[in-house]
Amino acid sequence: MNIQDVILGLLSKRSFSGYDIKHHFEEYFSFFFDASFGTIYPTLSKMEGLKLISKESIRQEGKPDKNIYTITPAGSEQFNRYLHAPADKEIFRSDFFMHLYFGDMADAATMETLLRQAMQEKQEMYDDLEQKLNQLDAFLPPYQKLSMELGLAQYAAFIQKVKSVLDPS
Repeated sequence: MNIQDVILGLLSKRSFSGYDIKHHFEEYFSFFFDASFGTIYPTLSKMEGLKLISKESIRQEGKPDKNIYTITPAGSEQFNRYLHAPADKEIFRSDFFMHLYFGDMADAATMETLLRQAMQEKQEMYDDLEQKLNQLDAFLPPYQKLSMELGLAQYAAFIQKVKSVLDPS
């Protein structure tokens, strides 16, 4: 999976501005895929050059022009190939897990702080994702709902395991 495939998927549903695409990443994909403006805009430019998308500039009063991106037939074909290809093997990178792996080289207080902070962050992510799922539940297609439920299950398992280490009783 690459950012082009994700953007093509979004544009398969409707046209978006770059800002709207970034907002979608923050609002709906943040628990499993991240992209910054510094990644999104160069990717949109590249995709436009590859004729996967088209851009329409809309004049705005007192603001810079707003660019609206639309998927092209070539972009639809590429996205369709992506959908029908096997999923790539997940590559998981985590600074938290690297700290944990080398935790025997740190003192107990440092490791407890690391665990408590990670558990708090995961709890906040869980709460945010749960709130989004509750708000959108009636409108979500089954596989979008499943992706959010699997995210919740992963967060819950993480929280439960860290709690059991911090409070073994």
